Amino acid sequence: MATFTATRAASTFPVPSISVPTGVLQVAWGVYSLAANPTANDVIEFCRVPKGATVIGGWLQGVDIDTNATETFDIDLGWAANGVESADTDGFGNFGVQTGDASVHLPVAGIYLPFANIIQTPGFVTFSAETKIIGTVIATAATGGTGVLKTVVLFV
Repeated sequence: MATFTATRAASTFPVPSISVPTGVLQVAWGVYSLAANPTANDVIEFCRVPKGATVIGGWLQGVDIDTNATETFDIDLGWAANGVESADTDGFGNFGVQTGDASVHLPVAGIYLPFANIIQTPGFVTFSAETKIIGTVIATAATGGTGVLKTVVLFV
């Protein structure tokens, strides 16, 4: 297991401020380029949201990571423990195996996965401390395994 940190998740990168008027939509995002096929339990730290952020949506997007006819690449999206809340590695999505084929979400090959899980039931999530948004690899790609993954987090 390895941990890969995108530029916007680094401890030296400034976190958005939560001191804006209530209801003002803010965005945190991160991009990570997989240079090699990730293995099971690898973690990609995409970005950080500030203390008090209520996540209301977002998505995971990227290229077709697994180019095999029978794909196996599986990644979940959630958050790391922050000292107050426990980690929930699939809190925003237990997405299953990603085919990367054209779909109802994308007219071309690639990945586009809107946040689900906690966003749908029981509702939004508010963090009591600064929190890293992470992707956890469940299964490696059968073929390929390289390319760019992006996460966008919408919060108030």
